[in-house]
Amino acid sequence: MSRVDNLIAKEFKCPRCEANGAHVERLAMTGTGISRLLEIQAYRYAFASCHNCGFTEVYNLRTLEGKDNLGTFLEVLFSN
Repeated sequence: MSRVDNLIAKEFKCPRCEANGAHVERLAMTGTGISRLLEIQAYRYAFASCHNCGFTEVYNLRTLEGKDNLGTFLEVLFSN
């Protein structure tokens, strides 16, 4: 688990049941156009699910970790 994942899991406070702690999973997705054809997964998210009730929040990893240069380069190169 990365540093960001650990921080999300540790600091998560459920807005529904107010329990602390979450299970964090990552998901990467392709965009549209040529990036989809080449299966370039430029969009990355972390899903934090409450240990108590299962409520899930989605976090954009680009915002939390910063943009990676390779992903930015590929997006510019293959954008529509």
